Amino acid sequence: VLNRRCVEAAVMTGLALNCSINKKSLFDRKHYFYADLPAGYQITQQRVPIAVNGSLSYSLCIDNKMSQMVTKTVRIKQIQLEQDSGKSLHDDTRSQTLVDLNRAGVGLMEVVMEPDMCCGEEAAAAVRELQLILQTLGSSQAVMAEGQLRVDANVSVHHPGEPYGVRTEVKNINSIRFLAKAIDYEIQRQIEELENGGTILNETRAFDSKLGCTVPMRDKEGKQDYRFMPEPNLPPLILYDAKSLPANMNHQQVINIDWIHERLPDLPSVKRKKLVEQYGILPEHSFTLLNEDGLAEFFESVVKQTQMKPKKVIGWILKDLLSYLKQHSLTVKESPVSSFVLADLLNLLEKKEISSTAAKQVLAELWKGEGKTPLEIVKEQKLELLQDQKELEQICQAVIDGHENEVIMMVLG
Repeated sequence: VLNRRCVEAAVMTGLALNCSINKKSLFDRKHYFYADLPAGYQITQQRVPIAVNGSLSYSLCIDNKMSQMVTKTVRIKQIQLEQDSGKSLHDDTRSQTLVDLNRAGVGLMEVVMEPDMCCGEEAAAAVRELQLILQTLGSSQAVMAEGQLRVDANVSVHHPGEPYGVRTEVKNINSIRFLAKAIDYEIQRQIEELENGGTILNETRAFDSKLGCTVPMRDKEGKQDYRFMPEPNLPPLILYDAKSLPANMNHQQVINIDWIHERLPDLPSVKRKKLVEQYGILPEHSFTLLNEDGLAEFFESVVKQTQMKPKKVIGWILKDLLSYLKQHSLTVKESPVSSFVLADLLNLLEKKEISSTAAKQVLAELWKGEGKTPLEIVKEQKLELLQDQKELEQICQAVIDGHENEVIMMVLG
């Protein structure tokens, strides 16, 4: 039985990726034998998928400089609904493979991109943007480490002006960092193979993250081996828009494309623009805020609670707090320093009750998560800035009086 939520998520994703939504799409059976496919076939959309001809814009840094960013676009060939397979778990120690069938039969959405990217860095940036879009839409939590988003990378090399070379497919990459590494390794491997007079096989490979290389899995099956046939248990999927929706139709039994389109949330590109316009931050900072899970919401929460200008707040969050988070491999949602506590600290700094150096000391203490407030730490460690000139003069005089020999040496020197 077709899952309504899967269809809605696919339509929503297609609209967000500027696709044309097919009002009539078809399901097919793709036959092949593999241990994690208990039915012996996969339900997919080979002939007429749910969405086609879209595009995804993404940005990446030039020479690793956040201040120099370029925007590129990859075409989306199609989005298709499928039935997921199980999961093979290879145990090298015991020389055996275990099969986990918990996700077999669950709805799967496949986004097929055109070959518009030329290196691992571009592919990683495009997939990261797609990940943000899926999370914003709620189409998927898209946590790669948990298998909620997986990437199959098709890689081929060729001389400029010549046809594409034979491609290999690197399957089931579960990390954006590994995606970049796998593609760059595979590009270099193919170039070296061809330059040494060898040939590239049309095969499926896997990325070994420990060795940092791709390894062969199996020969690539041709389309004819899959024996595609129309799926007999699922009729064509019919979608509607405002114009084609029949007057007496039960709205619970149909999906209205226009209704979904009207309810699309702000996409990451729009959110970045709003952050720049509203808070006057740099465009590259808006990318960092959105790329880190929950960081944009944390930033906005701090801004609302502090008297400090947003441009200064962003500096503290990106330079200081973020370095702590990365050092301990935490997300901002797991941070022992809440937005409320950080705002308190920045207010002390803004009112010139403490120095910038003292604020960093307080932040280090707050990171220990002992439940103390910034003000309590400031008083305990006597980090306040003295504003009373007479008190400062008394302290200075006391220091001089207690170090007569040093004062005499300085005067004589």
